[in-house]
Amino acid sequence: MKIIDGKQLAQTIKNEIKEEVDQIRAEGGNIPHLAAVLVGDNPASRSYVRNKVRSCEFVGFESTLIQKDAGISEEELLEIIDELNENEDIDGFIVQLPLPDHIDETKVTLAIDPKKDVDGFHPVNFGRMAQGLDCFLPATPYGILQMLERYKIDTSGKHCVVIGRSNIVGTPMSILLSRKANPGNCTVTLTHSRTKDLGAEILRADIIVAAIGIPNFVGSDMVKEGAVVIDVGINRVEDETRKSGYRLVGDVDFDAVADKASYITPVPGGVGPMTVTSLLMNTLKASRLKQ
Repeated sequence: MKIIDGKQLAQTIKNEIKEEVDQIRAEGGNIPHLAAVLVGDNPASRSYVRNKVRSCEFVGFESTLIQKDAGISEEELLEIIDELNENEDIDGFIVQLPLPDHIDETKVTLAIDPKKDVDGFHPVNFGRMAQGLDCFLPATPYGILQMLERYKIDTSGKHCVVIGRSNIVGTPMSILLSRKANPGNCTVTLTHSRTKDLGAEILRADIIVAAIGIPNFVGSDMVKEGAVVIDVGINRVEDETRKSGYRLVGDVDFDAVADKASYITPVPGGVGPMTVTSLLMNTLKASRLKQ
């Protein structure tokens, strides 16, 4: 069993980006600029955006954080998006989800210029991804592809089972791993809460991508010997031994599954750090496309 260390890999890629940005700065080029819009005071969202800002500082990007309280109207938020779309100094931007209930997330996503959609959520980027065309890939799936590629995990001809069908992780992951590419060329089964005999489907997998949002859902009885296990889940469970009163676990029961897996991602320190790094990669790409 080998641990796929997302934290270490993310740092390696950030070092590579920093070197390129240093070169751009030395040549007098335009420094990539990422903006983030944060609405409300969701603790997880605040932490995620804070990590993005710190990562921008490390690699040498310009960054802008726009914070608004949860009472902002949908119209006001759409005006901010229009301003960011028109701002030539901004290469890419994200609107941190989730948004307050009175704001239509689909309407917000559609308002973002696809050329600045470094989260990869806009239907234009999603459609280009599905057709194998150049685009901004959704950050978490992009990070998983980087893990598979850089750990030299063979995916061609393998059977991949994706657990969860969200537009952010599950569905794009199923498309990307089935494409004629490397990583890719998998036979993919996309499963979800309505899948009959889900455990049996997962047991057939050479590669498991777990993104169902249920703590420790995938147990050892669902994983065959030698499977590659990618755990996307980040779940809080109560733990009285911790000062915080909780600990983070994935969708996979790591202790039960690790000995059976050939490769496995931990939680925390697995897929999570790669998501922020993928956002930086997309922003650098957006900046290059403007040259």
